[in-house]
Amino acid sequence: MTGFVKFLHLAALTAASAIVLATTTEAQTPRNCAPRDHVVLRLADGYGETRQSMGLGGDNAVVEVFASDQTGSWTITVTGVNGITCLVASGQGFEALAEELPAKGEDA
Repeated sequence: MTGFVKFLHLAALTAASAIVLATTTEAQTPRNCAPRDHVVLRLADGYGETRQSMGLGGDNAVVEVFASDQTGSWTITVTGVNGITCLVASGQGFEALAEELPAKGEDA
């Protein structure tokens, strides 16, 4: 996983998990949330975004980064154990990186 994607995941994990758990129940679905299959289809059809990476957050929430190589758009989603996916952040200028860790003893 690239440094940029790790940074996005770490920044979003705590806040996103809290948002999903605090605002999503079986009885209510916030406006920026929907069943995962609907969200994935909308990101693909509307923005050309595909899943670039994923990780497991707090309370078993799945954090995913979707992006389009064509347009540079990106979206971070969090899916709770109830199958509801919420949009956490989105933007432009996505760039896949393959950075190596600096050698031990060297400044970054």
